[in-house]
Amino acid sequence: MKPSAFEYHAPESVDEAVTLLTELGDGAKVLAGGQSLVPMLSLRLTYFDHLVDIGNIPDLCGIRNEPDLVVVGATTLDAAVEHDAELAARVPLIARATPLIGHFQIRNRGTVGGSIAHADPAAEYPAVALTLDAEMEAVSQRGSRRIPAADFFEGFWTTALAPDELLIAVRFPIWTGRCGFAISEFARRFGDFAIAGAAAAVQIDDDDRITRAAIGLLGLGSTAMRATEAERAALGRQADISPDELGALAVSELTDVPSDVHGSAQYRRRVGAAMVSRAWVAAVEEARNA
Repeated sequence: MKPSAFEYHAPESVDEAVTLLTELGDGAKVLAGGQSLVPMLSLRLTYFDHLVDIGNIPDLCGIRNEPDLVVVGATTLDAAVEHDAELAARVPLIARATPLIGHFQIRNRGTVGGSIAHADPAAEYPAVALTLDAEMEAVSQRGSRRIPAADFFEGFWTTALAPDELLIAVRFPIWTGRCGFAISEFARRFGDFAIAGAAAAVQIDDDDRITRAAIGLLGLGSTAMRATEAERAALGRQADISPDELGALAVSELTDVPSDVHGSAQYRRRVGAAMVSRAWVAAVEEARNA
């Protein structure tokens, strides 16, 4: 199928892009990698009068290392993240999540900012951003702001970005000390969106006591989520806390687990609990060996 007719815009600067978004209003949609938007347009699941392609703006692409964080430009390709050794050392979780995104053809065109702004609840990058307490950097003609991941994802394909705002970067903080990171997901076929998944980050002290814990969930609601009850239960306890206990706690607070042709809500809960358990075990093992 073919998309409905639209007018194509290719700004060459951030200022030009935000000016277009302001002038075009709700009829405009930002196009980054296009790996989600283009199929939706082609299937006529959505339509827009204007597409604003930000792929030609050099300032939006690249990975910048700062003392306490890594800043990933919005149009940075998934493949660039996947093959960046320094990023993998400083923010391991995003590097480990990237190979789970679709197939390599998708990663060669998909972008970090595109995935974050699209806010699919089964996507890996939103869950990673939540788990690591990342910040989204957005600009408009009214100025710039940073939006915590906890406030950014509002619902299915819905974010806190205003219609005239452009996501320009994602800021990932660096965890230090004895830390471990893991992500686990289950999909019916390699490259499919996950039925359910979990990302885990843990920090332990010299006595193997948990001093920091973060668990992100994907595919288990209308947005990516944090398993706050399980995180609270882990803090201050020894690292040998039962992973099955944490898995059960992580899904116990879920209220809008989807049920569809791929699996019932009950089935997704069971898978989600297992993915939390699996990711937690791997993260703790890495932290102990750090």
